[in-house]
Parts: sequence; structure tokens; C-alpha cells
Amino acid sequence: MDSQNNNSTSANKDVVSSNPTITGAEIVIRCLNEEKIKFVFGYPGGAVLHIYDEIYKQNGFKHILVRHEQAAVHAADAYSRATGTVGVALVTSGPGATNAVTGIA
Repeated sequence: MDSQNNNSTSANKDVVSSNPTITGAEIVIRCLNEEKIKFVFGYPGGAVLHIYDEIYKQNGFKHILVRHEQAAVHAADAYSRATGTVGVALVTSGPGATNAVTGIA
């Protein structure tokens, strides 16, 4: 039994070590592209800067820079209503999130 556990443990290590490292920001971008998102409305800030770094490395969707987080949510909502597809808003945490809530309410 112990030899089986050792073999499976070493096999798991091989699988993990052979996989390339991927960041959370890269996962977010991949998901948006897999969902065929065409536009993301947003305002960059602290917590989402890594996502913004990845946005500018891809060409699957266009980022629309807004002047306020509330505007990002309103734009995403309007886009969704006009097209019948998903509207995406990207804002940072803290005040960015509370400003975005105003657009949702």
C-alpha cells in the first residue's frame, strides 16, 4: 500500500511541475475570451491592475475606459440591454466597488 501511495504522489508532483504557471489575472482574461465577450467597461485601480496588464496583452475584446466606476456599470448594463448579451464592468475594490454598487441599484 505504501508503494502505491509513493508512486501516485510522485506522479502528482510530475503533473504539477510540468504545468506552466498561470495567474489569476490570466484566468479572468481567458474566461472573458472563452465567453466571447466583445467589450469590457472599466476604470483601473489597485486591486485590478494585474487584470489590466493582461487586458493589454490580448486582442479578444476591447476595453472601454470610463471616468467613474458607476459609469462602467451603467455602460455594461446599457450594452447588455441593447445587445441581449453579457455586459462586463471591471472596477477595483474599496471605493471602486462601492461606487459600482450605485450603478447596480
